[in-house]
Amino acid sequence: MAEALPALMLPVTSWLRLGPHRRWLDMQGQRLLDFSKPSRVPHGFSALGDDGRLQPDAVADSTLTARMTHVYAVAMGRGLPGCAPLAAHGVASLRGALEDHDHGGWYLTPTVAGAPPENSRKQAYLHAFIALAASSARVAGIAGAHELLDSALTIWERHFWSEAEGVFRESFAADWSDEEDYRGANANMHSVEACMAVADVTGNAVWRHRALRVAERFIHNHARDGGYCLPEHYNRNWEVLRAYHQDKPTDALRPYGMTPGHFVEWAHLLLKLEAALLRTEGHAPPWLAEDAVELFHSGMNNGWQRDGAPGLLYTIDWARRPVVHNRPHWCQAEALTAAAALLKRTGHARYEHWYRTIWDYIDTYMIDRRQGGWIQELDEHNYPSSAVYAGKADLYHAWQATISPLLPLAPSFATAVTLLDN
Repeated sequence: MAEALPALMLPVTSWLRLGPHRRWLDMQGQRLLDFSKPSRVPHGFSALGDDGRLQPDAVADSTLTARMTHVYAVAMGRGLPGCAPLAAHGVASLRGALEDHDHGGWYLTPTVAGAPPENSRKQAYLHAFIALAASSARVAGIAGAHELLDSALTIWERHFWSEAEGVFRESFAADWSDEEDYRGANANMHSVEACMAVADVTGNAVWRHRALRVAERFIHNHARDGGYCLPEHYNRNWEVLRAYHQDKPTDALRPYGMTPGHFVEWAHLLLKLEAALLRTEGHAPPWLAEDAVELFHSGMNNGWQRDGAPGLLYTIDWARRPVVHNRPHWCQAEALTAAAALLKRTGHARYEHWYRTIWDYIDTYMIDRRQGGWIQELDEHNYPSSAVYAGKADLYHAWQATISPLLPLAPSFATAVTLLDN
């Protein structure tokens, strides 16, 4: 690991120092990679069922395709067999039927006989993952990745980035008209991750500073003012939409209320951004680490074991009471990733405790040793559920949780992974 100071700060007994734990992480990551390989379909990747098989009507999903491309490109950099063809398939798919070759940008699903899909809106959430995928594929040297990244950044900058606001706009019609009257924390959070990766790959520091502007608005302003509980939904005048999706509390991307899993996910990203700025420029705003600590504790205090059973629940209301008690796998993955990051950054024993506690929870309840992969969602009693997420679509969150503890906080995954075994 090329992260000397944090490595020295780790307690001698930390799991992050132990060879058997590091090998266990590696093994779990490789199992996840193998489980998701059958998700390949003609125009990209599609969701798998609980049994790890494609559904009979499986259709490529652009967000999954971008995430799979990113993951398999990074895994390819580690020399893992079978990953290169999958990453190459992802790049080809993103340059093929998933792309709008008339107006630019990407659809959520493939074109049909050359015509746009039924839902043809261009989403910031998807385009952030395409930028991330393209940057990782470029590091891996995949054919077409350079051109994909150039196209993705042109679209991202021209249509989604709002220089005046310092955030990414949310969505447009296929021809880039009809901008949505909405500003979302979720899409911007993943844009921070993608911006850091793009900055590392292109050498253009402007993307890193855009990540900082996004984080400052959403976290150092809105979250801090709310006691480090972050509203997710705003209109274009930056008024909080408190009733947004009150009738859809289990929405997978824009649920009602607040999401403790995002509090801890932002905490991890703030520490990565701080490390990236220190690594490249020698200085970073002190609030990045301060806010990361507060966000992590807010997320765990408001979301962990709120109803008696272990696990980080999905959403809370404005009085910080549980709304959706179910435990999505990604919330647990991001919580332990944040705990590992804080442990590296501070050396405090409380983060070692959380890191071990969350892995014990995942190992006990979520790792599916019968059908493979991770169970994507548990109910309030920790039994499998599909109220929010059906099947086993996601590799991205779980796999990154297995590799994040092995890597330095900066640079980003695709660039840092080359340091893992050196």
